[in-house]
Amino acid sequence: MNGWVQSADAWIASIGEQGDWTRRTFLDAVMLDRATAIGGRFLDVGCGEGRFVRMLQERGMSGSGIDPVSSLIETAQKRDPEGDYAIGIGEKLAFEDASFDLTIGYLSLIDIEDFRAAIAEMTRVTKPGGSLLIANLTSFFTAGKWNRGLTGSAKSFQMDNYSEERATREKWAGIDILNWHRPLSAYFEAFLGNGLQLTYFSEPTPPDQNDSKSDRYTRVPGFLVMEWKKPI
Repeated sequence: MNGWVQSADAWIASIGEQGDWTRRTFLDAVMLDRATAIGGRFLDVGCGEGRFVRMLQERGMSGSGIDPVSSLIETAQKRDPEGDYAIGIGEKLAFEDASFDLTIGYLSLIDIEDFRAAIAEMTRVTKPGGSLLIANLTSFFTAGKWNRGLTGSAKSFQMDNYSEERATREKWAGIDILNWHRPLSAYFEAFLGNGLQLTYFSEPTPPDQNDSKSDRYTRVPGFLVMEWKKPI
């Protein structure tokens, strides 16, 4: 589980109902716009405590959420008793072929060691004509780190070993997990290898450049959002 079982309580406390800073400031807006534009029945792979599932339901969509961590799924069910949540892993989805119009990975591929199997499974359960909607950390970001000055402010960004796929340990707010770095080409090869067509790509940044937290996500691209369509 890459540390998620032990970090679940800290994650629930950190994410809340509004989401962390990056989600509520700029990622949610992009993901919600794209998801509602696609429409139909959705599957959220790595749904955590179910926050994004609930947000989509509030916009009239229906679907399911899965996560391998039982305490996260239990929390999702408590917060949304009528919702459809289940324990499951992205590498082996317990759904029939072509079950969903939209399959979502909202910052979940970076947590999955066998991401190639997960992308194949996400493709399998998506209907022809449907789409995979992916938010991910950029490969530039996962290959590097900020170097900070004596005042603690971010001074420069150092990137190394970009082409090497590897796990890195990340700690914040009581959370201690592994995130996976892969070059962007590895992701593209997996999506293209499953016959998908790229229909949308963006690197969203915070809209308010006066926000002190915006600096690290504009000087270096931190996130990307992609839509991959499954041909009819």
